[in-house]
Amino acid sequence: MPRASFSHNPLLRVSRPVSACSRCRAAKVKCDGKLPACTACEKAGRVNECSAANDQFARGKERSYVAALELRIEKLEKRLQFAKSRKASVALHDSDASPFNLQMDRRDSLAAIRAAIHRKAARKRENSDVNSLVSDFGFLSVNATTRDFEPTASNMTFARLVLAATTNDALPESPEARLPPRQTAHSIVQHYMNTIYSLFPCFSETGLLTALDDLYQQDDRVIKDSDCWMVYMVLAIGSTAQSRQKGDEHYLNGMEFASRAMSFADGALAPGYVTQIQSLLLLTQYAMVDPAHFDSWHLIGFTARAIVDLGFHQDPPMSSVSDKAALDMRRKIFYCVYALDRAISMVHARTFSFTDDTVNVAFPHASGLGRKGSIAGPIAGPQSADPALLLFQLRRAQSHWYQELYQSGSTPLQDPISYIWNMCLDMREWAESLPPTLPPGIRQLFEQELRYSYVYCIAPSARVPQITDYNRILIFEHSMAYLDTIHEIAHGSQNPGFYTYHDVLRIYFMANQFLAVLRDAEDMLLSGVPVPIPIPRPGAAPAPPLPRRLQPQGLTGEDNLERSLRCLDRVSQTLGTYGDRWEDAAMWKESFGRISEEVVERLSRRKQARDAAREQHQMQYQNGGMQPQQAPGQMHGGQQPQEMRWVGVDVAQMMRGGLPQ
Repeated sequence: MPRASFSHNPLLRVSRPVSACSRCRAAKVKCDGKLPACTACEKAGRVNECSAANDQFARGKERSYVAALELRIEKLEKRLQFAKSRKASVALHDSDASPFNLQMDRRDSLAAIRAAIHRKAARKRENSDVNSLVSDFGFLSVNATTRDFEPTASNMTFARLVLAATTNDALPESPEARLPPRQTAHSIVQHYMNTIYSLFPCFSETGLLTALDDLYQQDDRVIKDSDCWMVYMVLAIGSTAQSRQKGDEHYLNGMEFASRAMSFADGALAPGYVTQIQSLLLLTQYAMVDPAHFDSWHLIGFTARAIVDLGFHQDPPMSSVSDKAALDMRRKIFYCVYALDRAISMVHARTFSFTDDTVNVAFPHASGLGRKGSIAGPIAGPQSADPALLLFQLRRAQSHWYQELYQSGSTPLQDPISYIWNMCLDMREWAESLPPTLPPGIRQLFEQELRYSYVYCIAPSARVPQITDYNRILIFEHSMAYLDTIHEIAHGSQNPGFYTYHDVLRIYFMANQFLAVLRDAEDMLLSGVPVPIPIPRPGAAPAPPLPRRLQPQGLTGEDNLERSLRCLDRVSQTLGTYGDRWEDAAMWKESFGRISEEVVERLSRRKQARDAAREQHQMQYQNGGMQPQQAPGQMHGGQQPQEMRWVGVDVAQMMRGGLPQ
């Protein structure tokens, strides 16, 4: 039997095997990485047992798709040339047979039919080959561990692929890379360390300060591209995070720093190194504060792929661990990716890049990295990684119920009340364990995360389609507390924490949940009447308590109607303020104005009717020489109003905003 064509069964070798197969590794012999079976396994007659430890394709799928695709293209070109020649010969044959010749030979007629059948079959084969070739591009994977291609001016590197896929608008061209004044740089780095690094310690602080000091030395020392990228991206993130308005000095400086960092992208994002993950994490953080230029969703996807390809989603065997500090940093890097992936996926209502079932990584130590001051600047004082560990723990809890409620099909849970109460209890215990030494800005950010998580978990979902009135009260109170607090943060004089464009999406989500429960149970929520608490199964967690009401200064006598109107107005104000910083926030403000217009008008009419009734009864008391002990609609501690016996007045109707009869 003749040997099969090489194009049909390519025998490919890996230029640099990523890892030996399991047999060669166990026998401690050299493995050439040939596919579908290495030479050692082939000689030993163990072809079926040969499998690389990191084989990411099915058996028989060659690892070097470039060579296979080139062979396929060559084969298709030959077929195309053959089909064209056949088409020309058939056309020539058809031209010889004059259309005016009615005495066509029957043999010529049969030949024409055969030629037509052949052309049709050739077209089908050609279409099939082209479709197969195009479909192979779907399997063409960018392996984050490969190092076969060095960057040149003409080829496609991993960095260029990432930037091409994640760039929304190109950054403006920046002049030759130059650093700001040293004092300015240290101020920006200090802000980054206090607000962002404390939550995402994805690199060594000593390494950052050393690289920063090296860049300012201006001598002949060689500085790695990954270190230059780290310094410029930290400056870009730290500066942009302080921006209050698009186009201000902080935003322009941050954009310039990011543009300078792009010149080091090929080296910083080179696959197969830990610095690749760290560089992608920094670019993702920058995308969160500058969504006009980069897409954080796609960036975190690339980062998660790099994490999995390098095996950071699994702890190495403890017997092979020689450096505990390196292991701890590896775990911090993983959980920084994990935390960002969970946060970004939830805010976009999308699936996670990887599930919890594939993860086997212990939490890093809580001791953190010591803050070591640079000899060139005033950065000093201990920086604890405890906030990062607390954030990782919260993301783990969020990931559990998000996968169960939103990524596990649409079959309703058998006991949804008990499940949700258990999840809320886990998050409440996490909040109660927060140490009192947390910085105020970090504590406030965690409190906002808790309120957001409560509403997200309690809200109706595919697996819990129905909610109770008590759930509606919880959503009403937690979403209002969240929206009131973010309004104060947005209008504060300083940025107390790492608040990004994703917080705009959270505001929109919380405001929509607030509107939804108002539409479902407006009378019940505005009246403040207590409702029965659902009883879970025996042994389950108790129901979450109602949150402490946050009363603004001078508004301690507000009822739920006034609080609702004020909250809805504050949502528009907050989105408007963030609209000065991110253009898309203005779009969300306009959208919220449309969907909330009907609710705001209805609540405003109720308030006008209630105020008119209050004024009328006030006049009646004054004319009768009496003063009311309590204005209609006022409540004590959120309870039902005390009954007042007024002749001809329906107090219940007044509480619903109706006019007196």
